[in-house]
Amino acid sequence: MTPTTQQRLAARLPDPAAKPVMFQHWTDLLFLHWEYPAETLRDLLPTGLHLDTHEGKAYLGIVPFFMSDIRPRFLPAVPWLSKFQELNLRTYVYDDEGTPGVWFLTLDAANPIAVALARTFFHLPYRFSCMSATGRDKINYESHPCNGRKSNYVYPRPTNGIEAAPDTLEFFLLERYFLFAHNPKRDRLYRGQVIHAPYRFSLTSAKEWSTNPITECGLPAPEGPPTHQAVASGFDVRILPLQRLR
Repeated sequence: MTPTTQQRLAARLPDPAAKPVMFQHWTDLLFLHWEYPAETLRDLLPTGLHLDTHEGKAYLGIVPFFMSDIRPRFLPAVPWLSKFQELNLRTYVYDDEGTPGVWFLTLDAANPIAVALARTFFHLPYRFSCMSATGRDKINYESHPCNGRKSNYVYPRPTNGIEAAPDTLEFFLLERYFLFAHNPKRDRLYRGQVIHAPYRFSLTSAKEWSTNPITECGLPAPEGPPTHQAVASGFDVRILPLQRLR
């Protein structure tokens, strides 16, 4: 069954026995979401995950943002590894225990070392991408994967926003504190928690956006502009260890 409101709120609470394995800072996030056919997204999920929906609708999202102050536990951040851009293509799922989270179709990052480490130790579908960004009040964000097409996103830099109220669409799309990962070679499913303050978002309208990350996964491009668009300023993040589910 779809997770209850109580389960969605409980996902914010960290396991008191778990120690972070990594620290990060996320800033200037753009959330572009389209309603998408549920049957298409369900076919992409491994055994043990179920498609999460809001009022019966499934969503596919593109999220470009900036990462900084990245460091593993007990080690300092290093300039050539601790700051880069990332863009992910995602949908929303829950596991057999009813824990809601994110399922990534792709994650583009501008650091090849970080890509290799994330693929190896977190079993996530990262790929290296040449990325750049310019602008102060308006961000011009570009991503060009090695074996893909360039995507461009132009959006206003986030300012002070509001927290999403439970049971709203914004809460469903933004308030996600678990990610799921799959090792296809061994058919193992993992769950990891990220701890941070609730998003403070503002609704927006991107001046430019691309669906290239969607079509490069072999999926049909959604019809029309994004169904929902928002920006969020950012926060510090703690990454907890992956847990094997099966």
